[in-house]
Amino acid sequence: MSQDHHHGHAEHSGPSHGHSHAHAHSHLPASYGRAFAIGITLNVIFVITEWVFGALSHSLALMADAAHNLGDVLGLLVAWGGMRLAQRLPSERFTYGLRGSSILAALTNAVVLLLVTGGLAWEAIQRLTDPQPVVGGIVIAVALVGVLINSVTAWLFMSGSKHDLNLRGAYLHMAADAAVSLGVAVAGILVLFTGWLWLDPLVTLVLVAVIIAGTWGLLRDSLTLALQGVPESIDAAEVRAYLAGLQGVSEVHDLHIWAMSTTENALTVHLVMPGGHPGDAFLQHAMHDISHRFGIHHSTLQVELSDSGQACGLAPDSVV
Repeated sequence: MSQDHHHGHAEHSGPSHGHSHAHAHSHLPASYGRAFAIGITLNVIFVITEWVFGALSHSLALMADAAHNLGDVLGLLVAWGGMRLAQRLPSERFTYGLRGSSILAALTNAVVLLLVTGGLAWEAIQRLTDPQPVVGGIVIAVALVGVLINSVTAWLFMSGSKHDLNLRGAYLHMAADAAVSLGVAVAGILVLFTGWLWLDPLVTLVLVAVIIAGTWGLLRDSLTLALQGVPESIDAAEVRAYLAGLQGVSEVHDLHIWAMSTTENALTVHLVMPGGHPGDAFLQHAMHDISHRFGIHHSTLQVELSDSGQACGLAPDSVV
């Protein structure tokens, strides 16, 4: 969960510039720390169990679902780690703290998951032409355990998902995985009663497609954040229009929006205000709106009076 604390101040390097900041700090309630610990422990045990029984029963569907559940464990670790690291205080070397490590973790998870599921897809394609016997009863039993574990884990985050986007992502992910495990159980029942061995690799390919679809989005978004791109949830044009519409602002330039972590965003911008510095109250109001309207928690606004006759060197959009 998070709480916003704002403070503003003006720093003048000559008569034409003012500089103000707003910050937000995230806090992890102890109850959700326990929820993450329980969820991760349950899913690690299940991943190991599912992979072992998948190998023993020659079920690629179970092994594919185990890989998917391993992604859940990594996803929970990223969510937990990101919330924990957001509490780390900045230092002289890491002036934003260690918030960006959650982005690197998400990128790593995406790459690993794509590699694992790619290998499973290749094996499934081979088994379509040479089906192997599958112990349907084991598939059904293990998959149903997965339905139970994923449902319990989702329940742990249900209440928090109403107030925290990070917890909402964990809740929706685990709820969806409960449905996937139910699909594996259905495939096991069909194999048990029909003897159609090709159903197992076919289900595997369907699961791989679902995993890749979700992981591709994670890879795309984490790459965007790692390259300091504008987060998907923020419309930069809307932010620029809002800033340009502020009373007294004649020009907006050097606007940058990026993610400090997977849950916190930052902004820097130059506002040209020929009428004079608007004062701290104006800046505090603008930063409050930026935080609540656009989800940008750390904003830095530099005021320029444009009274020197020289344009700001950072004014062109092509200049960084």
